Amino acid sequence: MARQGVGRLSHSVCLVLTCLSLALHLILALFCLSVLQTSCVIPPPSSCSSSLSFPGTVPHGKQGRSHSLSSQSSSHKLPVSRMNGDFTKMAAHIDHKVEASFNIVNEKEKDKKLIQTKMATKVSQRISSRSKLEALFSHPLYNLPRKHLLEDDWLLKLKPKNKGGDKERKCFLDNNKDGYDRANWTRSADTHPAWLRYHLGISRWELYDRNDPSVAEVTQQMATQRILSAVQKSGGTQLKLIMSFPNYGQALLKPMRQERDAETDFNLFYFSDFERHNAEIAAFHLDRVLGFCRIPPVVGRLINITTEIRAITTDHKLSRTFFTSPVGNLCFHGQCEYYCSTENPVCGRPQVLEVSLASMLPDLSLAPRRSWRSPWRRSYSRTKLAPWEKNPDYCDTVKQTPPYNQGTRLVDLIDMVILDFLMSNMDRHHYETFEKFGNDTFLLHLDNGRAFGRHSVDEPSILVPLRQCCRIRRSTLMRLRLLSLPGFRLSDVMRESLSQDPLESVAPLLSVQHLSVLDRRLKTILQAVHTCLEHHDDVIHDDLQGYDVNLYRH
Repeated sequence: MARQGVGRLSHSVCLVLTCLSLALHLILALFCLSVLQTSCVIPPPSSCSSSLSFPGTVPHGKQGRSHSLSSQSSSHKLPVSRMNGDFTKMAAHIDHKVEASFNIVNEKEKDKKLIQTKMATKVSQRISSRSKLEALFSHPLYNLPRKHLLEDDWLLKLKPKNKGGDKERKCFLDNNKDGYDRANWTRSADTHPAWLRYHLGISRWELYDRNDPSVAEVTQQMATQRILSAVQKSGGTQLKLIMSFPNYGQALLKPMRQERDAETDFNLFYFSDFERHNAEIAAFHLDRVLGFCRIPPVVGRLINITTEIRAITTDHKLSRTFFTSPVGNLCFHGQCEYYCSTENPVCGRPQVLEVSLASMLPDLSLAPRRSWRSPWRRSYSRTKLAPWEKNPDYCDTVKQTPPYNQGTRLVDLIDMVILDFLMSNMDRHHYETFEKFGNDTFLLHLDNGRAFGRHSVDEPSILVPLRQCCRIRRSTLMRLRLLSLPGFRLSDVMRESLSQDPLESVAPLLSVQHLSVLDRRLKTILQAVHTCLEHHDDVIHDDLQGYDVNLYRH
């Protein structure tokens, strides 16, 4: 009986061990299947091993359990040792697969991150290599389809060929003895100097095409060509000179009268300030950045007063005004209505002088211009107010008055107001147009010497025409919004544009304060337009009608 009991017990124990072994193998098979299915998100092997607690393993912190299992295996050596050996091999195989799978995932992630890093680097290099100014001028808003120009839409025309003759008309000039180039101009543009090609490119709608290489040639030649003649320009309140170059081109010179960062005295009236040479240069660049192209090309230059003015001038009235200051600087003052005296001289350091040179427009005998009094002209009085300053509905009267009652004249004037407000120019009493084009043409933005006088405060009265009339071109508004974005920030593109001027190597043409104030004033303009849109319906003059406006959104 005792032997039978022991046999039954041994049989039961073997049966239990067999079942236990089968259960363990089944669990291991399920575990392997789950590992293969989730290999992409498998955690590290250490966490896997710590989360598993199969019999026969010795995870960290489970030594007590391991000790009890080892004592259990000593009482059933053969079955359990075989189980432990099989499990150890199985576990090692699984861990190896898991680790390999994890390493593959890690390598893929590293490769992916490396590719993303390289792509980001390339993009950043592409962005950094492409300047904001280039990006701005590449934007669709600055590359709108040009209007079809008829023959009468050009300001100047070349004379036609002789009827029935083979000989071509030529313009031959030979003043080589006076230092001028020998000119042999034909109908071919290749024979024309840059200033003549620029003049021939003036049309009804713009003073120049921004992409016209002649404009860059004109500025480069004004900055570098030898000066052959210097005479004082008649009229005007302050000193200006007309400079002539060997290729028969001419430029209007305005001298440096005060330091660039000097603000206008707050006790002075707007008509009492000196004109600034750097204001003329900056106004040309700002007008171009805004997409107007209505200011003749302007460039800065360092000249020698002795060799490039005094020694070559044929103006006897001018030559009599030269003198040497107490500190040894060569000075002159010319003759004009204001600021032309020994108390307000133009002085070199000791003979070198900073100036602005603006390309002259075609002669009035070829292209007459009409001068228009601005409806928002100031009173130029210390006591009187202008009509627009007393009547908030003043624009209603202007809208009924020719030429503002039809065409684009009113929004043309608003463009000029926006330009003046950005550069704080209060001296816009008149503007000019080319007579040939009548009322249907652009406005010339001339004489900007009193701009950029103050940066600490803005002059809200300059913006009164926009607030009273509540009219603006769609293209102008969209460009202003574009320039308010960080990628095209107005102050940044202006800084970059001005860096192309030769005088920038001497000192910044506009101070940091003058540049940063452009962004502040731009916000003021956009806020004024927003207020108009809230209270009026007919605010936008749609000059983009017929175009897909979505193409020009930013």
